[in-house]
Amino acid sequence: MDGERVGFLGLGTMGAAMAANLARAGFAVTAWNRSDGRAQELDGLGVVRATSPADVARATDVVIVCVSDTPDVESVLFGPDGLASGARAGQLVIDCSTISPSATRDFAARLADLDVELVDAPVSGGSEGAQKATLTIFCGGAAEAVERARPFLAAMGKTITHVGPSGSGQAVKAVNQVILAGTYLGVAEGIVLALRAGLDVGQVVEALGGGAAQSWVLANRSGRMIANDYPLGFKVALHRKDLGIALDLAREMGAELPVTELAAGFETDLVAEGHADDDMSALARTIRARSGLPG
Repeated sequence: MDGERVGFLGLGTMGAAMAANLARAGFAVTAWNRSDGRAQELDGLGVVRATSPADVARATDVVIVCVSDTPDVESVLFGPDGLASGARAGQLVIDCSTISPSATRDFAARLADLDVELVDAPVSGGSEGAQKATLTIFCGGAAEAVERARPFLAAMGKTITHVGPSGSGQAVKAVNQVILAGTYLGVAEGIVLALRAGLDVGQVVEALGGGAAQSWVLANRSGRMIANDYPLGFKVALHRKDLGIALDLAREMGAELPVTELAAGFETDLVAEGHADDDMSALARTIRARSGLPG
């Protein structure tokens, strides 16, 4: 809706880029982050800083949340000086974090008691997508709330899909992360096999890109796997958290996810070995090491 003021809670790698795109799109943005001094580039875009989520709620009509995990969302919504303590009837909260679907439904019910609507809107596309405003966004919630959220989401993403009632966006994000786990493992295994076979791996990747093996991961992350260098894109630790959500959902639904369980185990080990902040293409470290290559 025209004239609505937007708040943003959480200025990490993803959140800072998303808040910047909102400001560039002409929205008046008030932002908060748990630790001071983050995302100083936002100051040059006219983003106003607040001292608490409650203060953000008091100053805005729509509040976007982008933090790391389910407990973090609960804290910024309902903790001391949380959004709920500054909320008023008619506000909209858009949660772009990746968290538990069941917790999302609980948070939506608690906010509804305050006459505040929640749209769960987890995103896919990594730091590149956040910077370029090309994120894919999965929305759960009432149709009217999703439509109200759409102009804000459109400033941050390219594909916005309403997938069902509250919690559905988070469930679709879990499916997304499960598929990514298998894709990253498959690409890593293919790259390692090509290396071990003495092939020109760059040529192999180019050739495969024209066939059925083509994927975003092959095109955009195979180079990291070949070089054994994994600069930040989407952290191993965050993907491991997401796989935990997916595995919990699978247990609730009676689904078996053997490839996801394998990837989760590899990522647990990578975190323990000090690679928590590597891009998740670092799954190749494990495949390389098991194949006698530098890992």
